[in-house]
Amino acid sequence: MTVLSSSALDALGNEVGVPSYDRTAVRPGIVHFGVGGFHRAHQAMYLDQLMTDGKALDWGVVGVGVLPQDRRMYDVLKAQDFLYTLVVKYPDGTLEPRVIGSIVDYLFAPDDPSAVLDRMVDPATRIVSLTITEGGYNVNQVTGELDASDPALSADLQPGAVPVSVFGFVVEALARRRAAGVAPFTVMSCDNIPGNGHVAQKMLTSFARLKDAELADWIAAEVRFPNCMVDRITPVTAESDREALASRFGVDDGWPVVCEPFTQWVLEDEFGGDRPPYEDVGVQLVEDVEPYELMKLRLLNASHQALCYLGYLAGYRYAHEVCQDKLFVDFLLGYMDVEGTPTLPPVPGVDLDRYKHQLIERFANPEVRDTLARLCAESSDRIPKWLLPVVREQLAAGREIERSALVVASWARYAEGVDEQGEPIEVVDRLRDKLVERAQHNRKDPLVFISDPDLFGDLAQDERFVAAYTSALASLHEHGARATLEGLVR
Repeated sequence: MTVLSSSALDALGNEVGVPSYDRTAVRPGIVHFGVGGFHRAHQAMYLDQLMTDGKALDWGVVGVGVLPQDRRMYDVLKAQDFLYTLVVKYPDGTLEPRVIGSIVDYLFAPDDPSAVLDRMVDPATRIVSLTITEGGYNVNQVTGELDASDPALSADLQPGAVPVSVFGFVVEALARRRAAGVAPFTVMSCDNIPGNGHVAQKMLTSFARLKDAELADWIAAEVRFPNCMVDRITPVTAESDREALASRFGVDDGWPVVCEPFTQWVLEDEFGGDRPPYEDVGVQLVEDVEPYELMKLRLLNASHQALCYLGYLAGYRYAHEVCQDKLFVDFLLGYMDVEGTPTLPPVPGVDLDRYKHQLIERFANPEVRDTLARLCAESSDRIPKWLLPVVREQLAAGREIERSALVVASWARYAEGVDEQGEPIEVVDRLRDKLVERAQHNRKDPLVFISDPDLFGDLAQDERFVAAYTSALASLHEHGARATLEGLVR
């Protein structure tokens, strides 16, 4: 057994890929907030590929954690010289491990916020990238404006405050660069949000305006926020993944990452200065990301929502189980064909029919073992961004909404906290208490759950949606998820 570290790379077997480049020659160029599984399976992987080709050696990543739970990532990565193993899991059971070396440092912000700011102000930092989850942008789901009520944001707005939030660090670092005459870095959001670059720009500028109007004007004029679409299914690392890496390949890694073979990154070529040559490793650099982004959000992400609550209620616990069931597959393809696809603009170079069937194949990969619990988490940040825009566009055009309405109803049923077998459901959501309390009214007053304007806008006043939603919810209560789907798919 080999404990992962820089000095141990030569001891790993031939089945494990390792950095062929000199990591001591890699210099920091990117500060990344939110070093989780997805960042390590995606953006850091692309950089590692570039470095393997002898490129981008001045684009090493310095990770930053701001939340208490990020301390574990700090401890694990520091002990491993910031190395980790990325394991690609193929449907036939093949595992392809590679040690990734593009992360060169990790800073736990609560311990040393000054070190984070110093790194961000350093002219060598030319990109600050973000995977801070959909909820990390503090967007009011209905108005689209900044919700500054978050305690961390409120703390960062106090005069002379030492930053504690991502927004606080980014805005303070930009203010210091401006004062020092240092060009601003590019802010690159990599979260699953429509127009993620535009959202990051609007929210960060709005936050800056609450501190300093002139600074906000400077950010709006000088800082670039490229949009991008990112795609790779990356489930939460299980202890069994760590054990498999150790037993099959002899690597003792405190926090490996597992992912599917598929990966895609469509990136707007809108940077304020230098950038890595991403296109050399398959990243699609385009002028307009929106068609690709909407395709992914409304087909892949919305389909994840379409399968997770109904699948969980029916007794499944993994995405691949759901997508090996013909009834669920027919429902998902029906949603994508009849409701999701009509809301999409043309997507250059993409065969949508092939893409949709490929999604089913990806979801059905039994080796990935993506849990429905993961897909069901933080629904209040996901449904409003991924599915409700489809509902609104379909309503406006007079087209079908029955499948989308059933998905919303299945969320409401899931939020009741008990599945169809009477087993408790652990609802994971930043609005958990409110959602669960509202869901308790589902049988007597089914409109309570969808009457929250911060999540649903005015959909509770739309007769067509209300009729479809209440009918679906009643069927879920009376007949269950499977019978409800059978009635809809027939």
